[in-house]
Amino acid sequence: MTKKLSEMSLTELWHLFPIQLVAHQSVWQQWYQDEATQLKQILPSNLQIQLNHIGSTAIPNIWAKPIIDILVEVPRSDELQQIKALLVANGYLCMAANDQRIDLNKGYTLQGFAPRVFHMHLRILGDHDEIYFRDYLLTHPEIAKAYERLKLQLWHNYEFDRDAYTQNKTKFITKYTQLAKAK
Repeated sequence: MTKKLSEMSLTELWHLFPIQLVAHQSVWQQWYQDEATQLKQILPSNLQIQLNHIGSTAIPNIWAKPIIDILVEVPRSDELQQIKALLVANGYLCMAANDQRIDLNKGYTLQGFAPRVFHMHLRILGDHDEIYFRDYLLTHPEIAKAYERLKLQLWHNYEFDRDAYTQNKTKFITKYTQLAKAK
């Protein structure tokens, strides 16, 4: 009997879904647009929800995990659970949740990654440091290339340890996010 994804240990999940980096693909922007269109159809239209393409797939010319990161901001914290329920009912899997932030994935299967994979960052409006970082990389291509070099190095060291991969990018991300916010 095969385990459900929710029953797997982190080690099992990391081996099923290793860090994979690929050269930038122009189709990623269209994948974001397609998913954003679907999200707008299922999310309540009476809420002022903000959608943004974030993460490395939003940065041209750098290698990235072929996972489209989408930031979904809702006006109030009491709306997070409502939106989470709608997303889960529409194929997203909740990976982590607290009172202020919820992470969901779509495209993770028992056979590995689906052709299109999404990571949803559900947040309260204004909790969006990722936008500052994205925009800084978009306007500073030399820093984007430095970020790419760091990720390529970490990929080889932490292919099967997503937490370590992410943790070792934090100092770089924090530095340039703070520079962007200072402007």
